[in-house]
Amino acid sequence: MSDTREVIASARSIVVKIGSSAITSLEGGLDRARLDRLVDAIENRIRAGSTVVVVSSGAVGAGLAPLGLTSRPRDLATKQAAASVGQLELAHAWGTSFHRYDRTVGQVLLTADDIARRTQHRNAQRTLDRLRSLDAVPIVNENDTVATVELRFGDNDRLAALVSHLVGADALVLLSDVDGLYDGDPRKGPATLIPEVGSPEDLDGVVAGSGGALGTGGMASKLSAARLAADSGVPVLLAAASDAATALGDAGVGTAFAARPDRMSARRFWVRHAADTHGTLHLDAGAVRAVVERRRSLLAAGIVGMSGGFHAGDVVALVGPDDRTVARGVAAYDASELEFMIGFSTQFLPPDLQRPVVHADDLVRL
Repeated sequence: MSDTREVIASARSIVVKIGSSAITSLEGGLDRARLDRLVDAIENRIRAGSTVVVVSSGAVGAGLAPLGLTSRPRDLATKQAAASVGQLELAHAWGTSFHRYDRTVGQVLLTADDIARRTQHRNAQRTLDRLRSLDAVPIVNENDTVATVELRFGDNDRLAALVSHLVGADALVLLSDVDGLYDGDPRKGPATLIPEVGSPEDLDGVVAGSGGALGTGGMASKLSAARLAADSGVPVLLAAASDAATALGDAGVGTAFAARPDRMSARRFWVRHAADTHGTLHLDAGAVRAVVERRRSLLAAGIVGMSGGFHAGDVVALVGPDDRTVARGVAAYDASELEFMIGFSTQFLPPDLQRPVVHADDLVRL
């Protein structure tokens, strides 16, 4: 067994993401028998000493049958209506299944805004931590009833990756209708399973497709989520939901993604992956070298322009002369203050404006 699989198998804190196709169907809605088997596997892992956070898709799929719908809706209003019905079905199903083990669950609905805004980010983190400390199993899902196109995570694979870092998980397990990562689409021809991904180079030549009838993800989103989590220091196992017992046991199935050696701090992860950017700072070549190569703070003298109505504490994108984003960071000034500072050396600025525009500790290079 590889080192990565051993880490996943022995992880004390894990996030388990369940895909829509693993627990719902177009014809019958929620499949309680399949959900029960997943809960059996999760409960075994909990009894082995791990804490588990479940990120569950399936709200829209669970709402289709009760509403008499035969296909996943395309318009936002009908999706939200299906999700409002399906969330009740889904939460009740998880609660009923875990009740067989006298286990309490707690529903946590999130929007992208809850992760992007630092205050809500911390509130979500505290809620999830407290649920686990009370021996309850958090069941997390995107709040599809209020999320708009602009506020969506895009799919629950990305949400699971963000949650895994949010709660400081030791591993992320993605369970769906695929049994691992292949170098092509096995439905369209010969393809080879990739058992281990140790670095981005192992993904050269891999072709990933989009989601199916019920889900919004697909292999492309799973691959993206796995790389996001692994880049932040969380190892990932991608496996079939039908293999959940093994995936949550010795991790001897699917594809394992090795984590980067050093785990990214919660704040730096938030800046790089979770937060929305509220503006752009355009840097000259010297400032790009200072920020990227020398890992220095960004000073006003190196800024040649800006856009966006950001405030102090907002995340902004740092763009070089070639219009390529080289970093993201937390602005120390409002845009209204900064517009009068651009291009000036620190020594020519008033004392209260002499701190860096973006401090090195609040800056993440891309």
